[in-house]
Amino acid sequence: MNEKVFSLVLWVLLIGFTIAFCILVLPPFFQQADILAAFAAGFVNPYAAGYSTDVVFCWFILCFWVSYEAKTLSIRNGWVCLLLGIVPGVAVGFALYLIIRMRHMNRIGKDL
Repeated sequence: MNEKVFSLVLWVLLIGFTIAFCILVLPPFFQQADILAAFAAGFVNPYAAGYSTDVVFCWFILCFWVSYEAKTLSIRNGWVCLLLGIVPGVAVGFALYLIIRMRHMNRIGKDL
């Protein structure tokens, strides 16, 4: 797969998740605009808690990776990905970081 296809697929997934998030999460959130209750709802049963814990830890891993590469590779704007990793979600933050990272690596002429 070439880089253009890879980037395009990442953009499609990023936008697709954002649309799904808006459809699934925003209507109930606007009915009861309580951020803590919305977060806690992800832990209502063992299965949801497992998935939610996975997402939280994935965000922390992304945070560590973005911070590390900001220092070692001078990749900028990773903080935007971390914010988008909170809302709408890690899928968006991670996909965007891969796009930013790929562009940075191409700019400096380093192999991915």
